[in-house]
Order: sequence, then C-alpha cells, then structure tokens
Amino acid sequence: MPLLHRLEPLTRSPELDPSCIAPCLNLPAKGQLSLTASTFNDTSSFLTFLLPSNTFSFSSSFTSPSSIIMSAVYPPGGTIVQSLKRTFADVPVDEANGNAVSTVEFLEASESLTTIFDAIGGVAFGPVKKDILGNVEKLRARHAAAPAESATVQDLVRNELKTGKHTATEGCLWLIRGLDFTKQGLEHNVQNPSVELSDSFRDAYGNTLKPHHSFMVKPIFSAAMSAVPYRKDFYAKLGDNPEKVQADLEAYLASFSKVVAILKEFINSKEAKW
Repeated sequence: MPLLHRLEPLTRSPELDPSCIAPCLNLPAKGQLSLTASTFNDTSSFLTFLLPSNTFSFSSSFTSPSSIIMSAVYPPGGTIVQSLKRTFADVPVDEANGNAVSTVEFLEASESLTTIFDAIGGVAFGPVKKDILGNVEKLRARHAAAPAESATVQDLVRNELKTGKHTATEGCLWLIRGLDFTKQGLEHNVQNPSVELSDSFRDAYGNTLKPHHSFMVKPIFSAAMSAVPYRKDFYAKLGDNPEKVQADLEAYLASFSKVVAILKEFINSKEAKW
C-alpha cells in the first residue's frame, strides 16, 4: 500500500496549512502557499518537502521491504564489517585528556558506517546516510579551516564556538543523533534474534531522533521504518556465516557504543551549547 494511503489521517485535508508547515520547514508563514499531495510527482518528493533539511530528505519512492534490499557488499568468506575502511575501534580516544576523540578517524568511521545502509536499503536509510555524510562534511570543513584547533572533536566544537559560529557544532549534534539512532537500532536487533529490523529501528527512533522532530515529521518518519528490509534478508547481506556476522557486529558495536556515549555526553553539555 502506498505510504500516503497509510498516512491518510495526515493528508485528508485538500490543502496543507502553511502556518503549520512553515515552522517545520523554516519557511515564512506569510503569503499564499496552497499545496496538496497531487502537487508532488510521487511519495518521495512529498516527503522531501515535509522533512526539514536538518532532519532527513527522502530521495526515492517507497516499495515493499523485500524489494529494496541491496546486493551483498562483504568480501568473499568475510563480513560487511571487514569491508569498512575505518571502524570505531580504530578511532583514538585519549582517556587522559577527557576522552578526547580524534577528529579525522572519527569522521572516517562515521563515513564508513554508511556502507551498512547500502545493505539495509536506500528507501528508509538513504536519508539517514545522506544526513550523516552531510554532517561529516560540515565537521571536515571546519577541520580543514582550522586544523590546529580541531584535532579532537571536542576541541573542534569548543574552538568554533569561540568564534561566534556554530555550523560545525550543529552538524556535530545532528551527526551524533544520527549515529546514536543507528547504534541503538543495530544493537537492539543484534541482541534480540527474534525481533524484526523495523521494530528495532522504530524503538531506536523513539529514543533518539523523535524527541527533536516536529509533530508533522514524527508519523512520517515512523512510517518510513516500515520500508526496512526483513531481518533474514538484511543479515544475509552481511556475510555467509551467521555466527561470524554476529561476532563481528558485536565487536563493532562495542567500540561504536563507546565513542557515541563519549560524544553524546559532550555535545549535550554546557560547553557545547550556542
């Protein structure tokens, strides 16, 4: 069933009230703005309009979970984790310096993580991948502009805020939220063999991104989780040996969780506010 049909209560009105849409999209509420679902060519462009740029922007039409699974991306005899250019286990963390996280390696690990989204499929997680990569570039741009002041993620944020700007800092906030969402979804699913991927990520959404989304985005994004592939299809794309896939994912998630926890605590602290 098309997504817009499943969201019938949200789109029943022939027009979308501009005064409601404007706050969600950072658009002015003044002036004439008359929109209907038919204004857009497909479900994907309708969702792209509704979702703010700092959230996610859908780039493809919704189909059934079984039809969106991507081809295998793991090496012969290995697992998808082994194909990653950088894992979070490779990210230096200076415990003697307040758990300072090395910027370059952290950004590379975040970028490499998106390889897993290719196995999940582009419909539900294409937007997540796009958002993570976009925020990685914001931090990378700040690092390139002031490398001596940006060796660690924490210093990058502190020193940018001293300039009165917060582009990279805001990008860091949303990057960590996106990583936390992904980490919680994968972690829950790995630890619960009978739970479908969609259920794990729906719970993860409620714990991470949902509190920061508008009332219009919440039901749309929740419905998008239904486009996640079935569990058996997803894990089949991660490696031929289920036991090895499980072991590699558990090891990967352990270091992933450690780095996310450190940066989550920092980005929510007073020194990271603007």
